[in-house]
Amino acid sequence: MTDTSDHSAFDLAFHWDPMCPFAWLTSKWVDQVVEQRGFSVDWRLISLRMLNADVNYDSTFPPEYIEGHTAGLQLLRVAAAVRNAEGPTPMRPLYRAMTAPLFECPPPGDGRTIPPAAEPDRVRSLLEACGLSSSYADALTDERWDKVIEADTEAALASTGRDVGTPIIRYQPPDGPAFFGPVISRVPDEDEAGPLWDAVLYLAQFPGFAELKRSLREPPNLPVFGPSPGDEG
Repeated sequence: MTDTSDHSAFDLAFHWDPMCPFAWLTSKWVDQVVEQRGFSVDWRLISLRMLNADVNYDSTFPPEYIEGHTAGLQLLRVAAAVRNAEGPTPMRPLYRAMTAPLFECPPPGDGRTIPPAAEPDRVRSLLEACGLSSSYADALTDERWDKVIEADTEAALASTGRDVGTPIIRYQPPDGPAFFGPVISRVPDEDEAGPLWDAVLYLAQFPGFAELKRSLREPPNLPVFGPSPGDEG
């Protein structure tokens, strides 16, 4: 199971884990940039479970993180199986189908729950909604696909260094500038999307640029976390 895709045929490589809300927000911004700039995107994989393979989850993360990161790895196995058979074209619709229902929904409450992300029936349904065979759901527990996911994850980390998270974006792969993020807590307005891209790329293209960061930030502005339309998180 090896990836034979021509990743150099794209303007951007976007490495995603389906369980990361910040990667999801950034992907929605990238959709705006793609629409405005005509970019093509190679939606590649990166596993938070693999990134944190050496981390003690019990002492480092809230208790739900190991379950979420493990579910992300299982979903990425499905994505790897689909890409192996179908090529890169289904990756963006599949990413949307896997992730949007987890975050673009009301907060849990009043007896309502969010179904487990990697529950086989859910995955079979979303595959069919994407026009794909439900049999790809068999990859959820097939660890043979982990080598493919690990290769994508390592390719992402080779471009940025290892002390990062998701997403990772590379401009003009395989050798263009790459960066972790940008980590954004809300999707910009349409007229802000292009200038934000230009600013991020300008920094990333400067050879001496290393890091720009602040830890004070708003929660991700996604319906599942409870903000109302117009709120700032």
